[in-house]
Amino acid sequence: MRPSTRPFLLAAIAALGLLASLQAGCKAAAPKAVALAPVPVAVARAVTQNVPTRLEAIGAVQAMATVSVKSLVGGELKTVGFRQGEEVRRGQVLFSIDAQPYQASLAQAEANLARDLANDSQAQVEAKRYADLAKQGIVSVEQNEQLQAAAAADDSVVRADRAAVETAKLNLNYCTITSPIDGRTGSLLVQAGNVVQPNATVLVTINQITPIYVSFSVPEQYLLQLKALNARHALAVRAQAQGDTQREHGELSFINNTIDNNTGTIQLMATFPNAAQRLWPGEYVNTDVTLSVQNGATVVPSTAVLTGQSDMYVYVVTSAGTVENRTVTTATTANGVTVIASGLAPGETVVTDGQLALYPGAKVQVRQEAKAAAASAGTQAQE
Repeated sequence: MRPSTRPFLLAAIAALGLLASLQAGCKAAAPKAVALAPVPVAVARAVTQNVPTRLEAIGAVQAMATVSVKSLVGGELKTVGFRQGEEVRRGQVLFSIDAQPYQASLAQAEANLARDLANDSQAQVEAKRYADLAKQGIVSVEQNEQLQAAAAADDSVVRADRAAVETAKLNLNYCTITSPIDGRTGSLLVQAGNVVQPNATVLVTINQITPIYVSFSVPEQYLLQLKALNARHALAVRAQAQGDTQREHGELSFINNTIDNNTGTIQLMATFPNAAQRLWPGEYVNTDVTLSVQNGATVVPSTAVLTGQSDMYVYVVTSAGTVENRTVTTATTANGVTVIASGLAPGETVVTDGQLALYPGAKVQVRQEAKAAAASAGTQAQE
């Protein structure tokens, strides 16, 4: 080697050594890949249920019967036998009218009847005697006919007196007003001491609310199906009052005989026992009538079903703790659950909340399990 090339060689060797040292330092300083944390989610299992198909509508509650109580006779209202707003039974005494004038009328009618009965008895005896004398030729035919006509007139008077006695008895009975139905009374419109006129003043209104009606309307396209189903068995109807957490159960009892052309609907009525009196006349309620029941349907919470660009899908949790995107076909949705027609089997676990942070293959952790793990870790730290 020539002396002139030696310095260049040493410089090249030094440069190579420096480059190797820098490369080794860069490799040692490169950060490691960070594993993504599991996504906290809420989950639910797909289960098998019998899912009813229901037709929903807004209904109005109507009393089974409404009676406006009036007096059939006039006079002073003496007593009131109930407190307004309370339940009354059929035949219970509600009001009494001053009966003295009607008792006097009955006594007079009975006296007139007794007098005319005596007169009629005497007239019948004379008529019989004159009839016998006329046959013997002792009295003229004209005299006999006059006595027979007088006896007939007296008999008519007796019949009129009997009718007057019956009328007086009726009026006396009308002085006591009883409830014609079982029901609940409304406001008392006339107080004791007032004078009422016959068939003029409503004293109180009674509504029969056990059982009770609910009237609602549905689109006319369901008429044929409703008629066919109701002919086989009474359709189940449910009603829920506004703000109430419980539903009342009844049966479809009436399908109207005409369709409302203005709305294109058919009126229906259902009868409810209403034993707890949760339904009240005049209020609006949410109603639904059960058309059919789908037995053994696979259902999931509706929040688990997501809408894609061209289909519906759910995130299914695998045994490895990851999720996969599963396309499903849905049927009906009601009461917070969705029927899965295909794409999901009963027992599989789906994500119901937290889907925005998911992607196929992402690891997940159920929130309840995460809380339990955190609580366990906190306990261990305290110990």
